[in-house]
Amino acid sequence: MTEVLGSELPAGARFIEPAVGDEPGWRDGRAAPTPSDLDTCVACGLCLPHCPTYRLLGEESQSPRGRIAAMRAVSQGVAEPDRTFASFMDACLVCRACEDVCPSHAPFGRMMEAAREQIEPTRGPISRLMRWLGFHWILPHPTAIRGLAVLQPLARPFMPAHVRALITGSAHPFARLPRVTDPSAFEVRGTVALLSGCAQDRWFHEVNLATIRVLAATGWRVEVPRDQACCGALAAHNGRLAVARRLARRAAHAFAGAEVVVVNAAGCSAHMKTLEEIQPGTGLPVHDLMAFLAERGLGQAELRPIEVTVAYHDACHASRAQGIRTEPREVLSQIPGLRILEIPEGDRCCGAAGTYNLTQPEMSGALRDEKAEAVAATGATILASANPGCSMQIAAGLRAAGATAIEVVHPIQMLDRALADS
Repeated sequence: MTEVLGSELPAGARFIEPAVGDEPGWRDGRAAPTPSDLDTCVACGLCLPHCPTYRLLGEESQSPRGRIAAMRAVSQGVAEPDRTFASFMDACLVCRACEDVCPSHAPFGRMMEAAREQIEPTRGPISRLMRWLGFHWILPHPTAIRGLAVLQPLARPFMPAHVRALITGSAHPFARLPRVTDPSAFEVRGTVALLSGCAQDRWFHEVNLATIRVLAATGWRVEVPRDQACCGALAAHNGRLAVARRLARRAAHAFAGAEVVVVNAAGCSAHMKTLEEIQPGTGLPVHDLMAFLAERGLGQAELRPIEVTVAYHDACHASRAQGIRTEPREVLSQIPGLRILEIPEGDRCCGAAGTYNLTQPEMSGALRDEKAEAVAATGATILASANPGCSMQIAAGLRAAGATAIEVVHPIQMLDRALADS
């Protein structure tokens, strides 16, 4: 029997030609993919081999082209944003590998965020409650995140196994970053404001400290605004766009007047570069940390030799969303003795994808194991990753694979070590 292409999609779904239907099936009062965005996709299929979910499952509905076809069906009034539609949207990592190869530059990430706002009413009451607590009350409020970090040791035994595998180290619930750090270099090059992040500062506080030390050592005065909060990336990726807009306004207020906003988490920097699009009037001069150091240089800082092999992981929201690929390698290569090794199929998503490894553990686990195996195959002793979600995901994969000798660090920590005794 011949399989019909797209047979897994909702009835009435089409790839490119318009259909005559009723009014758009989108729910009123919620964001929805716009017809102009949907029309950018010409269904050429170049995205399919680059899509992690399509590569694993081989189903059209699990591809960018298939998901856009499903959105188009709803937009043309021949389908509804029901639970079947929601399953297609939820299975996407929004890694944006498709955007990287799309000749039409279809804004797939933007379409997915809007589509996910549409599917929120289809979720069960427990799922909606958990998302409401997480995205509306915990992530936007630093005090609530501190409370979560305090409760982590007590809650960990009751967590699902795939969540426990991600959270192994202790958090820093009460640690604070210095409000202002003056440069230790002779030449003062300017002032930068640092996004401390939500989960980043509780579970990767040492990365923020290393960031401040390196920036100060290379001539920058570092300010950490006290009234900042979560950047809103996780809320936006999960269709909570009202929360993302509120956090965009808060970020604009916290970083008002900053000449440069440095962000050391790739997912956060990618999102913050789109704040003006999410909420007009909130745009900020955002720079990803590793790209900033590559562009501005290390000033008069001297780096001591470190004899080590480092495998570099390209976070999707650095390489795909921002086009940051060579810059981290250029910076790390300035450390004498450090040798960078490329990961086989290194541009493939590790499966972290924000909260994807929490909500889609089976698919995420398959991608995690692939990435861990590829990292271990390099023979490197250190894995450098500039995104906290990726770091937790790959570290869990390496532990599961028995490759516990490989240390997972942020690339800024390698620079910090090279500066420590120079």
